[in-house]
Amino acid sequence: MKPYAELSKTELEELLVQLKAEYKKMQAKDLRLDMSRGKPSLEQLDLSMGLMDVLNSDSDLRCEDGTDCRNYGVLDGIKEAKELMGDMMEVPYDHLIIYGNSSLNIMYDTISRSYTHGVMGNTPWCKLDKVKFICVVPGYDRHFGVTEYFGIENVCVPMLETGPDMDLVEKLVSTDESIKGIWCVPKYSNPTGNSYSDETVRRFARLKPAAKDFRIYWDNAYTIHHLYDLDQDHLIEILAECKRAGNPDMVYKFASTSKVSFPGSGIAAIASSLNNLEDIKKQLKNQTIGHDKVNQLRHVRYFKNIHGMVEHMKKHADSLRPKFEAVESILEKELGGLGIAKWTNPKGGYFISFDTMDGCAKDVVDACKKAGVVMTPAGATYPGGKDPHDRNIRIAPSFPPAEDMKTAAQLLALCTKLVSVKKLLAEISEGKQEKEVKKEENKKA
Repeated sequence: MKPYAELSKTELEELLVQLKAEYKKMQAKDLRLDMSRGKPSLEQLDLSMGLMDVLNSDSDLRCEDGTDCRNYGVLDGIKEAKELMGDMMEVPYDHLIIYGNSSLNIMYDTISRSYTHGVMGNTPWCKLDKVKFICVVPGYDRHFGVTEYFGIENVCVPMLETGPDMDLVEKLVSTDESIKGIWCVPKYSNPTGNSYSDETVRRFARLKPAAKDFRIYWDNAYTIHHLYDLDQDHLIEILAECKRAGNPDMVYKFASTSKVSFPGSGIAAIASSLNNLEDIKKQLKNQTIGHDKVNQLRHVRYFKNIHGMVEHMKKHADSLRPKFEAVESILEKELGGLGIAKWTNPKGGYFISFDTMDGCAKDVVDACKKAGVVMTPAGATYPGGKDPHDRNIRIAPSFPPAEDMKTAAQLLALCTKLVSVKKLLAEISEGKQEKEVKKEENKKA
């Protein structure tokens, strides 16, 4: 079929009747599918059940250095866990701190500490007239929510295929002292699945911020979350690159095993320069005597090393890949060449970014919901939930079973067609009305 924009009014009206009939049939199926969040499926959760067996009441719960994981202490995490996470994050083990189960929690703490006590001796943000943070859009809604919670102004920068628009990032960071940081998901980004190019990473490392306490919040959540064995994105390690560029303290790097083992029961870490880590520990020692060392030990005993984690993630890929490929195949079959939508084809991560025609995303999501498929709310990938173009939808293929995912993708394609045809007909009608108004105005003149 030719692009919808090239169809006549009559052709669009006939198509609308057909699409409405198809939509009623989908509604009659009484679907109850949820693809609103990037949650691992039951099949994926079952992959890590061995974690429950590596420790029991007879287990030796001491570390290699003799530390008893049942007791207090070890503020920054046991050495074995630091080595495991260090290998996953591609940093030396002594350049990270192990926290609890959530990297988002670490990011919140980091923002909170900066707000109340400042960064390495700089003025606490709460004492400043204005504090801003750069948000790469479309991006991760929970990132934006953290800074919004503290009353920090979110400044949007568009995501390109190579990463953030670095021309704009460099300009903003170098000229505005009130900009204190930037949210980044550099590998298999949420929601686009894009990974930052080598040049983008190097430009980040060479930034010349006006604010001395500017920090890059590098949330490498999907560092080992590939879909394919032989076709993977690779990322330059940002800490090493910053050090080479003479900016060793400019980055906080975050990661967790939330989608490696069990969400909510994994381990998380922050990696940074030794200067930054000492600054963090000043706060941390007043917050906790140490995080869950038994869980840290459990992960070490189960995965053993980075090689064990990589092999484990291949099993996750085997579960996720058919779902991603099914969605991409259906979208291409149903929407390819129509000129009403575009989408990404990521090599890893948990999401596909889907763009409708401007002004259509909310209506598409609403139509899907009325037919029994819950999507991530339109606009969620922008600060405040407000997409200025109303076009971006985040597809989360992970949780539903493969067959349900195919059905959901078919419904998404159908709703996109339906809403797009209505929009094009409305534009034709509006154009006709404008012509008639101008005609009447000319008569009066």
